[in-house]
Amino acid sequence: MRSRWGNFVKTRFAYSLIALALAQHQSVIAAETVLDKDASEQSLSTTNSSATSSVATQSESTEQVTLVAPERIAVHGRAMQMYVDKETTIGTKTAINVMELPQSVQVLTEQLIIDQAARNITDLYRSIAGVSEFSYSGVTFRGFRDDANVFYDGVRGDPYSGFSVPQLFNVQRVEVLKGPASALYGGGEPGGMINYVTKKPTFVESKELTLSAGSEDMMGGSLDLTGGLTKNLAYRFGAYYQQEDSFRNNADSQNAEVAGGLLYEISDDTKLTTTFDIIKQDLGGNRLRGVPTDDDGNFLVDPSYNTNEKSDFQKMDALVLQSILDHQFTDNFSIKTQVRYLNNESDQQYHESRGWVDVNGDGSADVLDGTIKREYRVQSRANDEISLTNDFVYAFDALGFEHEFLFGGDYHYVETEYHYKLATDKTGVGNLNIFDLNYGETDPSSYNLTDKDTDGVRAKRYGVYVQEHLHFNEQWSIIAGLRFSQFDDYDKKTGFSFSDNAITPRAGLNYRPIDSMSFYLNYSESFKPASLTNQAENIGDGFLDPETGNQIELGMKNEWLDGQFMTTLALYRIEKQNVAQANPLDTGDDDGIPNLLNLGEVRSQGVEWTLVGDLTDNLTVTANYAYNETEVIKGVTNDSLTNTFDSKHFANAPRHQAGLWTRYDIDALDSAIAFGMDYVGEQFSLEGQTVKPHTIFDMSWTTQWDQTQVRLNLKNIFDKEYAVSGFTKHNGHFPGEPRNITLELSHKF
Repeated sequence: MRSRWGNFVKTRFAYSLIALALAQHQSVIAAETVLDKDASEQSLSTTNSSATSSVATQSESTEQVTLVAPERIAVHGRAMQMYVDKETTIGTKTAINVMELPQSVQVLTEQLIIDQAARNITDLYRSIAGVSEFSYSGVTFRGFRDDANVFYDGVRGDPYSGFSVPQLFNVQRVEVLKGPASALYGGGEPGGMINYVTKKPTFVESKELTLSAGSEDMMGGSLDLTGGLTKNLAYRFGAYYQQEDSFRNNADSQNAEVAGGLLYEISDDTKLTTTFDIIKQDLGGNRLRGVPTDDDGNFLVDPSYNTNEKSDFQKMDALVLQSILDHQFTDNFSIKTQVRYLNNESDQQYHESRGWVDVNGDGSADVLDGTIKREYRVQSRANDEISLTNDFVYAFDALGFEHEFLFGGDYHYVETEYHYKLATDKTGVGNLNIFDLNYGETDPSSYNLTDKDTDGVRAKRYGVYVQEHLHFNEQWSIIAGLRFSQFDDYDKKTGFSFSDNAITPRAGLNYRPIDSMSFYLNYSESFKPASLTNQAENIGDGFLDPETGNQIELGMKNEWLDGQFMTTLALYRIEKQNVAQANPLDTGDDDGIPNLLNLGEVRSQGVEWTLVGDLTDNLTVTANYAYNETEVIKGVTNDSLTNTFDSKHFANAPRHQAGLWTRYDIDALDSAIAFGMDYVGEQFSLEGQTVKPHTIFDMSWTTQWDQTQVRLNLKNIFDKEYAVSGFTKHNGHFPGEPRNITLELSHKF
């Protein structure tokens, strides 16, 4: 199902890697020959030389060995600033100190990921202020649901797109930018974006083997190797596998991944980084929906409930190839060119709830009947994606000010093949009694499937952007920029096409009265075109306008105790306009009245506070609190936009959230103990049912002997029964994981 273009790209990329490896191999042989010759000549010279020459020869010999076999660096003891990364590129596409960035940003370090035993992104939401779980890997950012605004290494191309669950094995750190990001990254929701920074080759030699086991028959392991092959060539290779059952009925998971790459330092000014990532995910009994609840948010059945049969599954295979070329023309002028190819293929077969069945004959189909009707879906999807990004950065002094000017452009192409078959209760699918589960009474092989004959789409996203970072003096600086974005979508089945574009600006002012304190004010805008499906349905009365958003944010950042820890306080107000809603005048007939109108307007406002760093030499903390109020300013009554418990709440947008993770190192025992807390306030489902607030406590213990480390993680210590978010009434709420224990053994060699 892969396109010819995709196969061409992969073939060329593979040939390039092979050619590069062969070239470097020949270089190594040549270098070794020269070194051997030099060593022999130096040995003869040393026989008749002075002691001074002998010392020089010894020094030269040591240097030669270093060229062929780079020195191994071993790091022992506790690393300071475990959870603090003071430099990021997500907010500007250039390296910038977090204190100088006039926008709220969080960086989740590799050490934090390890300490929390985080295996997928949902494990880390506790550490991100203003972010909560919607479903699967979908999030709510400052009140707005966002499933698609995900980037890897700063570019579009998510290998887990769809309903797969992102894994963190190949992730070095996670960067979260709050608020609109369209001025640099193009279309998206105004709440924020997530960027995964993947692991890269490095000259630092490291070899680590990890084995793990835990609850629900979980077992797995990983191997990660990095180091220098020659003076100019470094590598990385990693492999990961994990399998486990689930606390949900008929569900399990298997995740496998192989990743690696080469770093070639062509010269002092030029380096080329190539990486690959092969991912395989097999989720049995998926795609998972929720557990039915009453209107007060109480589960009606055990949280292990699942509407799927044991034969249901969701399988995904992905391949990612990436090349990054960094070149420094001068000390002040540089370019970064990034090419990313992605192929993602997924197959799903699952039973979906369709609503209650009136089995008791009282004329009303509801939970009192205890039986849901289901449909059976067979879906396959294949994405071929390619991204190209070029960023030019020029730093200069002019008119007495320091300038850093960014000019760039990006292109993202996606071709999707999509096929969908459906069976209902009228074509063989059996009902399910939620109280007396009757799994196995229905046979998918006997269903009469209807082919929906959906072919897929072609989508192009491209844009150009400029940005100026101007330092007036040591205290005052400003970042301003704008982007032109173009969107072209094409439906391969119907031939329907749609294009849209927008200009999205942003500006931020930063004031730093002292090195340890900064105040900032920013304004930014977002742009998101209407979906191709909505445009096609609305074609009778013209195209829908894009959804637009804007944010004003005021904040303060502080470094405390000589930079040992940092705090950020941010106040924001987001307004989103032109939200597409059902037209109340639409009769459903072909009468020229459009189905949808740009009627909706939503306002989100709140405050966020974060703390991260070392409170003492032994105590490391990351903590956050967020308050958010999202309300519908304008909309159609009973439409999906306002169909919530009250007009002041979006679905799964809690008013209050708080997270804490603290680690204390016990140096005398070469150990550390950590404690965590995750609080999410009251929420509402898509149909207004209450999702009750919950507080979950976790802990971990780590000890080390030489190069071997043992880590024990206990999640949901008190085995609390809770829901992370809500869906619909017959689907219910998404249950949180019960008490879970994980044991990991890591050895560096």
